[in-house]
Amino acid sequence: MTLALFNRSRSSVGERSSLRFFLQALLFVNVIFYSLQTGFARPNILFCISDDQSYQHTGANGDPVIKTPAFDRVANEGLRFTHAFCDAPTCGPSRSAILTGQSIWRLEEAGNIHSTLPAKFITYTEELRKAGYKVGATGKAWGPGRLEEGGRTENPAGPLFEGRTLDPPFRMMRNTDYAGNFEDFMAEVEGDEPFCFWLGTSEPHRAYETGSGLKTGKDLSKIVVPAVFPDNEIVRSDIADYLVEIEHFDTMVGRAIATLEERGLLDNTIVVLTSDHGMPFPRAKASLYDLGSRIPLAIRWPEGIENPGRVVDSFVNLSDLAPTFLDAAGLKPPKMMSAQSLVDVFRGKKPKGRDAAFIAMERHDGCRSGGKGYPCRAIRTADFMYIYNFEPTRWPSGSPDASVCARALPYGEIDSSPTKTFMMENRHTHGIADLAYLSFGIRPAEELYDLKKDPEQMVNLAGSVEYESNRAQLRDQLFAQLKKTKDPRVVGGNVDWDYYPYYGRIRNEGWTVEKKP
Repeated sequence: MTLALFNRSRSSVGERSSLRFFLQALLFVNVIFYSLQTGFARPNILFCISDDQSYQHTGANGDPVIKTPAFDRVANEGLRFTHAFCDAPTCGPSRSAILTGQSIWRLEEAGNIHSTLPAKFITYTEELRKAGYKVGATGKAWGPGRLEEGGRTENPAGPLFEGRTLDPPFRMMRNTDYAGNFEDFMAEVEGDEPFCFWLGTSEPHRAYETGSGLKTGKDLSKIVVPAVFPDNEIVRSDIADYLVEIEHFDTMVGRAIATLEERGLLDNTIVVLTSDHGMPFPRAKASLYDLGSRIPLAIRWPEGIENPGRVVDSFVNLSDLAPTFLDAAGLKPPKMMSAQSLVDVFRGKKPKGRDAAFIAMERHDGCRSGGKGYPCRAIRTADFMYIYNFEPTRWPSGSPDASVCARALPYGEIDSSPTKTFMMENRHTHGIADLAYLSFGIRPAEELYDLKKDPEQMVNLAGSVEYESNRAQLRDQLFAQLKKTKDPRVVGGNVDWDYYPYYGRIRNEGWTVEKKP
């Protein structure tokens, strides 16, 4: 009996070895076929992501003050996307969507920030590594949260390279030499080994050195102030400080591009510049409006992009990047990846199904009693933004009562800032009260904005008879997508985002997530 078991075990090992050899051989054949078909080697990937940057804040996208030569170069020599949106306007969920190629409502705990990314969800980095790519990351990769709780032993963006530091130009900036760490990674790349690297800065995440914008010579009179903010020197200076941090990110990217150029690797490297979501200001980050969800996106790849220098108006979610990277590498994206590859856009083909973006939120920070989130979904088209709020009785920006917030902050889903403080302190003042309500107040179940007349989404038309057919059509389109992609809030199943553990900072003693009834 023992011998039989041994023989069976030996046979099983042999079968597994044979299977592994077969799969490796198949992969090798696919790689050869890809090279013959395309005429060039598998592309490298340099994915550069800032932390909290809205669409308009690059030179190429029209900001009159900021200097972003790296972004502008990539946009001018590749593709500049005018309708790119994050999947969620909050760090962890957005980064989970990027890595997995899935909407956040498909990712269980990963739909919340300060959570985890369960190991059962396949990432593009895992697939590329299995295909022979060297993978690495620096700075802010996936996070914040606890990966070990989801069964992972390393950051899913790749092994972290964190050895280099520098003296940042201003206080509050991280001292990580992101570009230097990329150089260290490249020193480990062997021969023609393809690579995939995640360069993620913590900038322009708050906090900022107050007055850094003025110190760099920024003209506050030229700062473009979004209509949802008061227009005064406090706000203008705050925006200027934010722009300085974006410029630091751009400098790091420029150095990384120079490293590729020096090695003769730039033209067959897919260089992506983007952000995880919008700016850390009221009614921006942690909201579905454009300031929170519309992000810069530029992609350069001379050997794979036809007619470079194009402006792409088609709608893109950041989750589309995962199947794009795999597709470009000659790999078939896993079935669980629900997003669409952008390779058709690269080739200049008329894209299908790119007339809208879909955005979502669950729990951002623990800013409501019992750890409740603010579940909402949105569809963004060229003409309209439609938002459905599942729990309209909750405070969308966190409770004004700091005692129910894990971090002991009023309206805690909005990062602390001079702009937020000014708006809170003057929320009853004429001329500011309406703006403060848009940022802090209760919202109805449905919101509809006519982007042609109201590009900054300030006048809700959901109750208007004139726009009823638009509201109904967009609601149907949104819910059809949610059903198609199996959103539990629409099709049923485990709707547990309010009850998943919270691994963020807790300053209020005794604050905890409520148990599911």
